[in-house]
Amino acid sequence: METKLISVDLRAQFGFLKKPDTNEGIYLTYNCLHKPALLGILGAIVGLGGYAQAYSVNKDLLPEYYQKLKSLKVGIQPLESAKGNYQKTVISYNNSVGYANLDGGTLIVQEQTLLRPSYRIFLLLNTNDEIQHQLYQNLLMNESAFIPYLGKNDFQLWWDGFREYEYEANFIPKESYQVETLFLKKKPIKDWRDKSSSAWFRLENGFIYFENLPAEFDEEIKHYRMKSFAYSDGKIMRGYELEDLFLLKPDGLIVQLL
Repeated sequence: METKLISVDLRAQFGFLKKPDTNEGIYLTYNCLHKPALLGILGAIVGLGGYAQAYSVNKDLLPEYYQKLKSLKVGIQPLESAKGNYQKTVISYNNSVGYANLDGGTLIVQEQTLLRPSYRIFLLLNTNDEIQHQLYQNLLMNESAFIPYLGKNDFQLWWDGFREYEYEANFIPKESYQVETLFLKKKPIKDWRDKSSSAWFRLENGFIYFENLPAEFDEEIKHYRMKSFAYSDGKIMRGYELEDLFLLKPDGLIVQLL
């Protein structure tokens, strides 16, 4: 198996990563791009079918892009953010289609929207796999089979900054370290000034951002499986057990690919 670790920077003027647990009064968005949404973007770039195609065959099927790409290891790093957070605004619009207004009125929708979100995505690709090889080529050549968008088709996105890395997989740090991407929070993170045994984080003047994000689909009930993620410019103590770490050479940067 020939693997390549690459990164590109995704950018959009607007984004909407809908939280499925809010649907009355206002629709809310996740702040950070998450893996299931990223797989949809990658599926559009490489030309895999989405929800409409799956539903036309069997309403219980997950989309083709998820079935073909769910094993892909990915890492996500917020770019040009305010300590991991993106500016948001609320957009109101009218939905006047008949099935949304059975009582004869007009449905007014309010939607929280990300402003100028951008993310560096890291991908570990098996180029012996036909689909992943084509994805590698499309990202390299800035080509896309379908128009990719960030959460809804009004919010088209683009990418730049393609880069390929030499790397060390399953990296085990020998001293405190910083993770460039979002990382999976497995233990409580306390400030380094707390002398208890659970103080695994050294945060002096920096920041730490937390968000519960979708990590995958529960394929039985077709809902997100949520996990707790963190993002920080602080140092993680060597004893904090993070898996799936990759050391990028020659930069010496560490990312987590899940």
